[in-house]
Amino acid sequence: MATLLGAALLAPAPPAAADGRTVEYHGMRLTVPADWRVVDLDRNPEACLRLDLPTLYLGHAGSQGECSGRAVRSRADTLHLEPLDGAPERADIPTLRTDGAEVPPAPPGDSREVRYALRHPGVMATLSYGNSPDAVRELLARARTITPATAGAPAADTVSPAMVRRPLTGQPAFTGTGFDACTAPTQSDMDTWRADSPFRAVGIYIGGRARACAQPRLTSGWVRHQAEAGWHLMPIWVGPQPWDSSSTGLSTDPSEASDEGVEAADGAVEAARSLGLGANTVLYNDLEHYTDRDTWDAPVVAYLTAWTARLHALGYRSAAYVHAASGVPALSAHYHQAPQDMPDVLWVARWNLSASVTDADMGLPAGGAQWPGRRRAHQFRGGHDATFGDVTINIDRSRLDIDPAAFPPLRRGRDLIPFT
Repeated sequence: MATLLGAALLAPAPPAAADGRTVEYHGMRLTVPADWRVVDLDRNPEACLRLDLPTLYLGHAGSQGECSGRAVRSRADTLHLEPLDGAPERADIPTLRTDGAEVPPAPPGDSREVRYALRHPGVMATLSYGNSPDAVRELLARARTITPATAGAPAADTVSPAMVRRPLTGQPAFTGTGFDACTAPTQSDMDTWRADSPFRAVGIYIGGRARACAQPRLTSGWVRHQAEAGWHLMPIWVGPQPWDSSSTGLSTDPSEASDEGVEAADGAVEAARSLGLGANTVLYNDLEHYTDRDTWDAPVVAYLTAWTARLHALGYRSAAYVHAASGVPALSAHYHQAPQDMPDVLWVARWNLSASVTDADMGLPAGGAQWPGRRRAHQFRGGHDATFGDVTINIDRSRLDIDPAAFPPLRRGRDLIPFT
């Protein structure tokens, strides 16, 4: 889960305007800042919808084959315009409809993305932002329609959320290997890897302020299809991180970090519910490596224990992705002080190519009885291209040994906060 690398191919630069570059697309004319990239997704279907570089993306997303990395140190303002016809029914971020030029305020959300279904001229606009949506929202509000709108553009039918059938509740026990990728693979690629790869678990990034890539294919239907095909699902939330960043950083104050843990759990549960992942599902919090343990150990423990307690209060299970040299010793040192608030599953990053979950490979004290039983996962290889059945995806690899029957009982009565 390293920092995002690589760059998308760019479309030719449009004519320059006094305060930026003017672009015409699908009957719209808008001006973007001069330092923005412009990426034509129809011409470059492999391009990654990165959330860390100021960019205007045009067209439906393709395979996003150029995506790599999982978390970013800073989020940028981006705008993705695509025809309303064929826009995916995303469940991980809110979609607002508008019939006129007004662009309503973006609802709060820790994933910092929002979509506007513009009935006229029939465009779906997805905004991503670092600290505030105001700048990119105003950019969209200043756009002008330059061709007549298509009569009867099917806004409502196109963007209404897909009906979520009975939610998937919990997960069966699983022992084996899995992978995670920055963006959800196409269904065809998932089917090919199901047939030809050794993997039977897949990590999917469902949200969070430090998420690196957009998720145009992530719908409740996609999630259910993978579960029904036999994939073990690992829903991952990429919340605030132990680094100095106004857009993605975790507070160094343990009390504030605890509040951020609650906020992250609320956001993750909202996304999980929208994707059809019901009670007792294990939700994974991706917390990246840090070297200054004197500064970060206390807020990291406060954040992850608050994340766990809040998830338990909401009927979900907790997991934490942490590094063997930072988050693991921080949590391990406090394990016996508050075992009820420790993550149910410990997922450790240690890229030693050893596909096992022993104490040694997990960075845990030998015989310490921490995360006993089948409550462990080990990411043993970081980002690399893997090819199975002629399908190549940039992935991380993990060994999982997880059995919900080994989890401690849920404790929901303490500090229960209403969730809506």
